[in-house]
Amino acid sequence: MAETGTTTPRERYRAQVRMEVKKRAWEQIATAGASALSLNAIAKQMGMSGPALYRYFASRDELITELIRDAYRSLADTIRAASEKSGADVAALAHAMRGWALEDPQRYFLIYGTPVPGYHAPDDTTAIASEIMASLLEAWTALPPDSPATPFDAHIEDHRQWADGHPAPPAVLHQALICWTRLHGVLSLELAGQFGGMGFDPAQLFAAELDALLAGR
Repeated sequence: MAETGTTTPRERYRAQVRMEVKKRAWEQIATAGASALSLNAIAKQMGMSGPALYRYFASRDELITELIRDAYRSLADTIRAASEKSGADVAALAHAMRGWALEDPQRYFLIYGTPVPGYHAPDDTTAIASEIMASLLEAWTALPPDSPATPFDAHIEDHRQWADGHPAPPAVLHQALICWTRLHGVLSLELAGQFGGMGFDPAQLFAAELDALLAGR
């Protein structure tokens, strides 16, 4: 009998199969997109029957949820490491996010791209996403205040649930949200290949947008 705190051969085998299923799923997503994800196709690749594979993931949505959690966790860990290394520097966090996105664009698009038709993520997937926003809010909070109040500040003060209880003042919430939206906009266009043939370096555009954000606080 296995000792407390150890895993049994059956548990290790189950974990191994689940990891292989997720690996095959990412390959499918890279080829045809998340909307074409098929457990039956994965089962066939692995030499299993569909019902056998459903013992490891009960549905396509359960598999997608697991992939989303993995993606958010990977990005949250990347952002946290950059924050610890840089002392919560906005530019360092932004460049860490871009590096993570470029490393695996399909992983980025799974969490920040077009929603998968028919899929509804469970509420608990937002908890990890909140860690990412919390790191960004901490970085903006560390900067000296340097922006006048705007009408949107008052609006965001009344709709700050997305900040998950962070005590940042409205002006900081505003700055962090603008940073998040603009940088994701540039990243999404770059990863989708929209800058191809335009001749400029997307890294330089990303840096210029970041400089403009910091200068316009």
